[in-house]
Amino acid sequence: MKALFSETPPRARFAWLSIGAAVTTIGLKTAAYLLTGSVGLLSDALESGVNLAGAIMALIMLTIAVRPADEEHAFGHSKAEYFSSGIEGTLILVAAVGIIYAAIGRLITPRPLEQLGTGLLISAAASLVNLGVSMVLLRAARQYHSITLDANAQHLLTDVWTSAGVLVGVGAVSLTGWQALDPIAALVVAGNIIYFGVRIVRQSVLGLMDAALPPEEQEIIHNMLARYQKEGVEYHAVRTRRAGAQRFVTLHVLTPGDWTVHKGHNLLESIEADIRAALPNTIVFTHLEALEDPASWDDIELPPLKDPAPQTPGEKAPPVS
Repeated sequence: MKALFSETPPRARFAWLSIGAAVTTIGLKTAAYLLTGSVGLLSDALESGVNLAGAIMALIMLTIAVRPADEEHAFGHSKAEYFSSGIEGTLILVAAVGIIYAAIGRLITPRPLEQLGTGLLISAAASLVNLGVSMVLLRAARQYHSITLDANAQHLLTDVWTSAGVLVGVGAVSLTGWQALDPIAALVVAGNIIYFGVRIVRQSVLGLMDAALPPEEQEIIHNMLARYQKEGVEYHAVRTRRAGAQRFVTLHVLTPGDWTVHKGHNLLESIEADIRAALPNTIVFTHLEALEDPASWDDIELPPLKDPAPQTPGEKAPPVS
């Protein structure tokens, strides 16, 4: 275990912290459920089980994501992070379905709760563990620009709010004696879990579909490029995407046609350096074109995809232009 930890990339080591927190909270919340019989506390323990599965997946994917580019993955492996967050979001939704099923059964067949004081204290302790770990993961997510660590942290924070709702429900049962409040709290918990699960899955899908960078980051790029326009330089076909912690920016830069290759190359180097300085972990691709050439303005938009021509048996497909 020590050897494995020492070979783990820095950002992936935070997944070990999440794994430790999940194991701890599962034990605490299961004990609280066994003491009280609360379906709300059971739902809390189930979600911690999802936390554990998500943390293990995060560890695997974060380790893969930092691998260098190779012949089969020329742009690196950073998209592996989206598989982790997508699977974690799906597991959250599955857990929500289980909680709803258990809560409805308890509404139909109420069951008195026992040893509420002890159960509430144990669950509160587990929530404090999750809160502390989630704060550490959020800082790490900002430091490493990691969607996996961010999703894991948000999930733990969801668990904290979930636990708070369950504690309120169980406490209400203790004060009022109305047993239905416990499964009702569990249903509210399930609704909260579904909301965050859908959001995490959506973010993962957007990443896998090469969605553009957030508007505020695109604005940084355009504001920086606007400074070069004052020098008689134009640009277009700015396209952005993100793959885990890695950003990608491509653009065409148009300069006067009488510029030398050396002068144009220096300009592109300067633009690329400015973008990388403004947005860390960014790979920039630039293409130099002449302002006076009409063909320079024909490639602003991406060409539509074309279906391949029908083939006869044994015939090779024509290349896609």
